[in-house]
Amino acid sequence: MPLTIYLVAAVAAYLLGSVPFGYLLVRIFRKEDIRSKGSGNIGATNVIRSGAKGLGAVTFVLDVVKGYCAVLCCEIAVAHLSMAPGVRLNAVALAALFAILGHIYPVWLGFKGGKGVATAFGVFLALAPWAALAGLGIFVVVFAISRYVSLGSILAAAAFPVIAVLLPHGPRSAFLTAVLFLVPLIVIARHRQNIARLMNGTEYRFGKARTSAA
Repeated sequence: MPLTIYLVAAVAAYLLGSVPFGYLLVRIFRKEDIRSKGSGNIGATNVIRSGAKGLGAVTFVLDVVKGYCAVLCCEIAVAHLSMAPGVRLNAVALAALFAILGHIYPVWLGFKGGKGVATAFGVFLALAPWAALAGLGIFVVVFAISRYVSLGSILAAAAFPVIAVLLPHGPRSAFLTAVLFLVPLIVIARHRQNIARLMNGTEYRFGKARTSAA
């Protein structure tokens, strides 16, 4: 029974996470393929850079919501099955992980998706809301100072698991705790090209002319 629950949680969360809102919104409202713009990324940042600020904002919100709903729906569903706490926590952790993987590797777009920042924020809001909000605060401060979205995202992702562990929280399984560290690592790894550009001084900075694809 637990194995079936884990499988259903992973598949359902992956499919929800794989809904490519950025791609769909730009395709529907601008008749364009966002993958042919800027970095080719389907996330909110690239949608905004393409000139569709409103669609970018909606993309961010929807990507956050799908991450949050993947975790919350799993938690509600498992709770109704009256499973042991450990099974519930592990199922929720799997849902969180696979929602992120769905966004990064969507089956609908040849497994080429976004970097997972907004979806990870949604997942974290469900798993550790205060730590997620603290991470958002770090992003806002770093972005306000540097104007680098990538730097803000990387530092917020790096800080999140530490904050999540330090702040008071409810019961967590070992696997759930591992996911709190694994997801930020995945997000940071997805920014490896941005990290290289930050080190070379060629990363795109909001408000300035582009010098390189971001």
